[in-house]
Amino acid sequence: MRLILGIAVLAAGTLSYAAEEAASPQLALSAEEAAEGFVSLFDGKTLRGWQGSLDGYTVEDGVLVCQPQGGGKLFTTRTYGDFILRFQFKLEPGGNNGVAIRAPLEGRPSRVALEIQILDDSAPRYRHLKPYQYHGSIYGLVPAKRGYLKPPGQWNSEEIFCQGGYIRVTLNGTVIAEADVTKIKEPMDGYEHPGRFRTEGYVGFIGHGTRVEFRNIRIKELPAP
Repeated sequence: MRLILGIAVLAAGTLSYAAEEAASPQLALSAEEAAEGFVSLFDGKTLRGWQGSLDGYTVEDGVLVCQPQGGGKLFTTRTYGDFILRFQFKLEPGGNNGVAIRAPLEGRPSRVALEIQILDDSAPRYRHLKPYQYHGSIYGLVPAKRGYLKPPGQWNSEEIFCQGGYIRVTLNGTVIAEADVTKIKEPMDGYEHPGRFRTEGYVGFIGHGTRVEFRNIRIKELPAP
């Protein structure tokens, strides 16, 4: 059942990436996605619906911007369990952020929850990364395939599918990481990662002192597997 659902969602998601390529920066939730059950998490004007580091992020011309002198953890004001999260992002050279899923408000998201890496891993400063640190990786747990991230200054489209322990990351129409994180016996970074067993929590961004832009952030809740 999960595999069938995943394939259907992937096919629909691939079509949405093509539509996004031709869309304006202030793309509203499409009628198709609204009919599927997606809702916007960012209104393009304010930080309504978000909590945490409200001073570290600003809204500029319909875009959510993690400021280089700000950043920090910006979470939704409500929790999510199983879902599909879609968004677009643009990195500056060396840009570094992350997507927290099923996170509590306190603690290091990559361990007390799950963190999907958002990173310009082509930057010279990151030439010695571990496999689980490249863009799209489930940090510390699952390495992502490389070669699908657009250069700094260009918009990328990403989808994070999260149902039970199964997590799948799709970048610009290509699946770059997937795994049932609850079945991983030995995390790659040597830490325990109790967050991989969480079933619900906040969704958010984790800024690390660089400018990263986000737009068209939407989510669809899924039934438990």
